[in-house]
Amino acid sequence: TSQNHGFVVDPDSLPAELEVSHISLFDQSVEGLRHTSKPAFCVQYHPESSPGPHDSRYLFERFTDLMEKTRA
Repeated sequence: TSQNHGFVVDPDSLPAELEVSHISLFDQSVEGLRHTSKPAFCVQYHPESSPGPHDSRYLFERFTDLMEKTRA
């Protein structure tokens, strides 16, 4: 594929508290996960280098929202 990943997550290997949040349109590999009960999520790409200036803004907003909620 056009992906530059040496490794991918097998969705069948995930524990119940992790869920897939992003899937590659190119090869259906897992590109993001989120924890269902803890303030944690991840993506396997570079959101800061998106094709458009605001394509991944929601990720940064989600991150700052989680920081604010956790701090409170």
